[in-house]
Amino acid sequence: MKKIFFFALMAVASLSAQAQVNIQLHYDLGRNINSASEPNRPKLTSTVEMFKPDRLGSTYFFVDMDYYSDGIAGAYWEISREFTFAKPAESNTFAAHIEYDGGLTNNKYAERNSSYATSRFQQCFLLGPAWNWHNKDFSKTFSFQLMYKQYLKQKSQYNGAGDYKAIASFQATAVWSTTFAHGWCTFAGFADLWYGYTPRFDAAKGEQRKGLVFLSEPQFWLNFPATKGFSIGTEWEFSNDFIWVTTPEGKKTKTFMWNPTISAKYVF
Repeated sequence: MKKIFFFALMAVASLSAQAQVNIQLHYDLGRNINSASEPNRPKLTSTVEMFKPDRLGSTYFFVDMDYYSDGIAGAYWEISREFTFAKPAESNTFAAHIEYDGGLTNNKYAERNSSYATSRFQQCFLLGPAWNWHNKDFSKTFSFQLMYKQYLKQKSQYNGAGDYKAIASFQATAVWSTTFAHGWCTFAGFADLWYGYTPRFDAAKGEQRKGLVFLSEPQFWLNFPATKGFSIGTEWEFSNDFIWVTTPEGKKTKTFMWNPTISAKYVF
């Protein structure tokens, strides 16, 4: 539920310098599909995204918020800035990419969902080059970023769980979007690969193990052009060593997970 909006709006950005915003609602089916490992996964997530181009590049952010029936479970956000001297109409551009990722979790739900007890949203800063491509009418876009990633030291407020050391790391990100069928359909998504803490525990060191973490969220949208912004669709979250799940034995383990959603979106 992130990053994809940047490229969906590149065509608009080439014509206007005004900020573009969209709102998404996702009903998560992960609790039903992975009932043994994610019995308390939040069922509802909202996403707010903003993209604003200017003469030096662009600014982008999104905020994801997870909900239980009795409150907000947590929030995650990414804020990025790109600097480039290329014109928006140019199909191949390089840019300098700066980004901050972070989040907050509600310890009220720590007993319900261990992800919020361990505050998996470790704050970090990223910096690196980005390559952006689009076809003539912006119906197809692609971007690749290779970044240095600096995790910040983090102290948990929940029984010491989620205490993390500062880590010097990296992240590779690919983002794509294609609109077809006369504007009725859009397939978009992103894939992240980074080095950081995983759900696996290293008993010898007394901390979570570090390793490669993978996350991808392809989306398919059925657009309704007459509404000038409304779409319905689905998002499929694929991840490995990203989600903190509990096995029947009560242990955290390496895992590959699939969590689809039923979604609605409105672009302002």
